[in-house]
Amino acid sequence: MAQLSPITKSSQRFDALVRSEWLSELAWQSLIAEAELTPKPGLVDGRSSGSHSDLSLDLMRRSADAIAPFFTRMALASADAQMDTSLRAVVASIGREAEAAMLRATSGSNAHKGAIWVLGLLVCAASLSEGSDPEFVAEAAGYLARLPDRARPLAVSHGDVVLERYGATGARGEAYGNFRHVVKIGLPALKAARKSGRAERDSRLAALLAIMSHLDDTCVLYRGGPEAQKIVHEGAARVIKVGGPGSTDGNAALIALGQELVSLRISPGGSADLLATTLFLDALECDLERVENDNSLVEENNGEN
Repeated sequence: MAQLSPITKSSQRFDALVRSEWLSELAWQSLIAEAELTPKPGLVDGRSSGSHSDLSLDLMRRSADAIAPFFTRMALASADAQMDTSLRAVVASIGREAEAAMLRATSGSNAHKGAIWVLGLLVCAASLSEGSDPEFVAEAAGYLARLPDRARPLAVSHGDVVLERYGATGARGEAYGNFRHVVKIGLPALKAARKSGRAERDSRLAALLAIMSHLDDTCVLYRGGPEAQKIVHEGAARVIKVGGPGSTDGNAALIALGQELVSLRISPGGSADLLATTLFLDALECDLERVENDNSLVEENNGEN
């Protein structure tokens, strides 16, 4: 009989490092996949900067590159930790470092502040629990999010302004609610589109539109208030109703929605962050080595859509 190798602390640390680096890689790839997905209404993509004057696809990539190492640190910090306020404090501190690195990489532009929060929590939950079921990981991340962060900065954010004006809870509320728009809306839409035979690009666009049609997006509300939010909700629902991405009418409606949002300077950035989160949990559940390329940029360069 072959002798079994003992499980040592060093081997456990090595396993934790491997998993942490994998989780970080999936989070980074999810951010890149979201940014490159084209065409997205009002958002940075392979065609343009959408409704943004301070962001570009290159800046989105640079931001994702800058924050990726911090996802690894979050995962490692969570690997053998207890789900308590001490871990919450450590993760929050790493998250603030990630935000500072993002701002340095983008010369002050907010490319991924919300994504650092939502993806960081999920990376921690997936590392600590070693789970892969989206609902289980989302619930664990929600529990971690709801623990008090005593070092939270007192500075007023856009999310705070929107909460005060309109009652929308933003990325914080999404996490506190166990990522309902991801688990109950984004992921089911992504899987249903794939099952129906849609291309991967169109399946991801379908997930984005499903989220947009339901989410009270603080990015939208901050820029344009409830009127802008109504335009996004109804416009996304209209694209879905006429056939969705990949259909002739759906593609036309998607382009029209994008033109309307750009003309009004409306950007559904919160929905974009939740699409990246959807792609992360999908890759985690499927135990993928990497988030696959959806060929958006190839098709865009070939003149499709």
